[in-house]
Amino acid sequence: MALIRINFMAASLHRTVPLMVCLPTDKLVPDEQGVPRPIQGPFATLYLLHGILGSEVDWISGTRIQRWADERNLAVVMPAGENSFYTDHPWSGETYSQFIGQELIDFTRRTFPLSHQRDQTFIGGLSMGGYGALYNGLKFHDTFGAIVSLSAGLNVRPGMEKLPAKPQWFAETVAYQHGVFGLDLAAAGHSELNLQVLVTNLLAAHVVLPAIFMAIGDQDGLKSANDEFDHFLTTKKVSHEYLVGSGAHEWDFWDRYLLKALNWLPLTNQGAGVNSGHIKAN
Repeated sequence: MALIRINFMAASLHRTVPLMVCLPTDKLVPDEQGVPRPIQGPFATLYLLHGILGSEVDWISGTRIQRWADERNLAVVMPAGENSFYTDHPWSGETYSQFIGQELIDFTRRTFPLSHQRDQTFIGGLSMGGYGALYNGLKFHDTFGAIVSLSAGLNVRPGMEKLPAKPQWFAETVAYQHGVFGLDLAAAGHSELNLQVLVTNLLAAHVVLPAIFMAIGDQDGLKSANDEFDHFLTTKKVSHEYLVGSGAHEWDFWDRYLLKALNWLPLTNQGAGVNSGHIKAN
């Protein structure tokens, strides 16, 4: 599994940005005569979004994604999302959602042998990235066939403007929320930034939603918000997988449940020894 670090100019962010890519193009598999040959693409691709305070290297250092992707002949793209919540910020000119859902897809598909098929293009993330995966996976539903959301930070909701102003910018601080969701937090809570509003609007438009996998630790402070979203999806009859397991907001949990998510993804055969089919996580 080749591990590639790239810097490229992102027009939607007005600057050069870093990117990590796991790519199985250096993997050798035996042909019909038993001769080792490089595996051929196009490859199913998982775009993985890091959490707040993180970077494009988090998934490599915190999980065994490189090994598991190699076993599945899966390409993995890990962008840097700053602390953006992966939404567009028109007030600063940084359109992170456009970057994730359009420019990043276009750049990586032009640069690497990746599948252009919706059913082999997936998006996932943890915490802030869990929200970013759900938001952008649903928003760009024509691009992504499945969404993996671990310990999602589901901050956008009605009443978010009434949160107390804390001295730090992190978590549910109003000042930070203004920075990523706009000055009118009351409006943001009732907009499509609120995933319940986004799903409701998509269902009304008869959109075929991506498959959804969600997981959260039983000791995670974000569990109640994820429970609520699971209940909402169930009420709306949106097919999805929701797992609650032992653990908190931590890499031990994300490492274990990333493997369950990879087993759940509908990967097709791409070479020898590839995990294929839709396998339900336990």
